[in-house]
Amino acid sequence: MPFSDVERAAIASAIAQAELKTSGEIVCIVDEKPHRYIGTTLTVAALLAFVLPLAAVLLGADPARLIPLDVWSTDDLRLDMVRGFEAYALVQLLIFLGLAALLWWTRLGAWLTPTPIKRDRVHHQALAQFRARGLERTRDRTGVLIFACMADRIAEVVADAAIYERVEPEFWGSTIVALLDGIKAGRTADGLVAAVGHAGGALAAHFPPRADDSDELPNHLIEL
Repeated sequence: MPFSDVERAAIASAIAQAELKTSGEIVCIVDEKPHRYIGTTLTVAALLAFVLPLAAVLLGADPARLIPLDVWSTDDLRLDMVRGFEAYALVQLLIFLGLAALLWWTRLGAWLTPTPIKRDRVHHQALAQFRARGLERTRDRTGVLIFACMADRIAEVVADAAIYERVEPEFWGSTIVALLDGIKAGRTADGLVAAVGHAGGALAAHFPPRADDSDELPNHLIEL
């Protein structure tokens, strides 16, 4: 759901306050668009298009009935068999197209997609945003991206090289938990504020502010 102006201001304020105590940079990005998984769509549609007609035939159904009897019946056994295969293939095609449309245009395709595939997609999307937003070009390589995919309820934290040298990767798990707790409770803005505070604490401990610090990256929430 869209953020209110009050929520956006609260997130921007949390980022600004956290960065007052560190030379690091924090960026928050939320992807609110539903994602369609073409691999799941094609795989599930193809599998059911193969299984359902086969199961129907084994149970006694006749796919040839899709063709009117006066067209279907001939005195040529070979032609009747060919038309039978054509009718069977037509049933498969219709099932495939119908299921593919259903999976593609509803959330069913995403719901059927295994969580590891979703996590991998969000991970690569977060890395792409990390580079695109300039987080790897900060002066001290101390950029942190807090990324949330609302549709799949998956979060990712990407930290630059200097941070990984001092902060254990496991630490960011608790940052993600703070964000996801807020999302699950329907208070995404509060979850982001909590995650920013958590990340800011680690940055402040290892990267205190410098006299010539400048705010290198925007503090406002980025909504995709």
